[in-house]
Amino acid sequence: MKARWFAHPVLSLLLAAAWLLLRESAAPADLLWAAVLGLLLPRLLHGFLGPAWRPRAWGAALRLAAVVLVDIVVSNVVVARIVLDPTYRPRPAWVPVPLDTAHPTAITLFATIITTTPGTVSCVVDEARRQILVHALDCDDAAAAAQQMKARYERPLREIFG
Repeated sequence: MKARWFAHPVLSLLLAAAWLLLRESAAPADLLWAAVLGLLLPRLLHGFLGPAWRPRAWGAALRLAAVVLVDIVVSNVVVARIVLDPTYRPRPAWVPVPLDTAHPTAITLFATIITTTPGTVSCVVDEARRQILVHALDCDDAAAAAQQMKARYERPLREIFG
């Protein structure tokens, strides 16, 4: 596989943005370094990266990002309430979430989104059983929680990755 200069545009943009955020600067030197890193690293690592990710549905990707951001904020408030209220008794549960997608990147993002949302942790991605085992801090109904995760995160991921 021959390396191309802009073979992974999303990765290039993310690397450049991460560099600028870490440097907390938009000085010309930092902009230059961001461009160099964004172009050079994917080219150097092309053998490890595989084919570039090209989202099929940008609108679905943006909607999913918005849903995840809102869920993270809401979950932070809920978890803070659980932790700070001495009278509240959380009901932890193991939630098996069956997978409808087989795309490895979609599964990885699904598990990452679950873990990033406070109050839930994806503990096992079981490829043989085609499920993710999630630990929820407070859960009344495991089946309903699994369906909610699938509807909010997996369905858009399936649309994005096909």
